[in-house]
Amino acid sequence: MHKLFFYVFIFLTPALHKAGLELPNNVVDVEAVVENLKKKDDKSNVYHKLNLADFGLSDEVFNLALTGHNSLLAQGKLENPDILTIVDFSQSSKNKRLYVIDFSQQELVHHTFVAHGRNTGDEFARNFSNTDGSWQSSLGFYITKNTNMGASVGFSLIMEGVEKGFNDNAKRRQIIVHGADYATEDFIKRTGRLGRSFGCPAVPPHQIKPIVNTIKNGSTLFIYYPDEDYLSNSTLLNSDQPNAIRQS
Repeated sequence: MHKLFFYVFIFLTPALHKAGLELPNNVVDVEAVVENLKKKDDKSNVYHKLNLADFGLSDEVFNLALTGHNSLLAQGKLENPDILTIVDFSQSSKNKRLYVIDFSQQELVHHTFVAHGRNTGDEFARNFSNTDGSWQSSLGFYITKNTNMGASVGFSLIMEGVEKGFNDNAKRRQIIVHGADYATEDFIKRTGRLGRSFGCPAVPPHQIKPIVNTIKNGSTLFIYYPDEDYLSNSTLLNSDQPNAIRQS
């Protein structure tokens, strides 16, 4: 009976809108609910449509990224919600493990190398920290901010870490997205692995501007590693918990 009532509402709601009639405040706008469900389905389907498995990104990592992205979106935290950046530090640094996905265009816009912190590991990332001076990468969800012209790294992107205890010291630590010569295929050929940063996700210099200009000003960036503590305690991945973004 409840299902029947729901489907009747699906058909009646557009007709009510067309007739210029509004639903009472205490009645759910089913048309809006259905539209939101469609949008969520569209985002989920992007993984298969773009064949992201062929680019080395697992559906598990994609779905985790999408979960946190949707949590931030639901809280009105994103000004650029069509863009999702995933950094998969479970992969070798010899792999292209940065993915920039445009949901509106349903396109993998950028797929390239990205360096982890010097004390996070050698070829593979192992250790993560939120502590200043650790020279380690920090896990979790970030919201991209404005661009910057640094004295030593040049054109770069400021990020806000929004997960307390995991990455909320990002600004204090000056964790930014920047270009670096050690984040290139040539460096891998010379040394057998990518170079390492002071904790920043560094990308090839020739790609820093197009990447930053795509993801700047309020999009989601997710740094992943299968760390049990993070996966169990991230409030964005376990959004049934209250206060999904813990305040500093």
